[in-house]
Amino acid sequence: MAAITTAVIAIAGIILGWITIEMACKPCLEQGREAIDRSLNPDYDPDDEDVDASSASRAPLLTNLPPDIPDPSADDPSTAIKSV
Repeated sequence: MAAITTAVIAIAGIILGWITIEMACKPCLEQGREAIDRSLNPDYDPDDEDVDASSASRAPLLTNLPPDIPDPSADDPSTAIKSV
């Protein structure tokens, strides 16, 4: 009888632990499950998604691009370094 009681308590602990993890990590788990569902869907094509220009997730990482630096040798050939 003690073995059955121990087994029931262990199973109840595992179930309560699983529920706790599901509740604590719900947003992360939902995003992961959606990604898995998309990757397993043979009809899913990421190129067919409508991209909203104001979407923060699709915004470019570098918004301030550095200015173009002119090539000094193209403007004045006398200032170019010459090696012999």
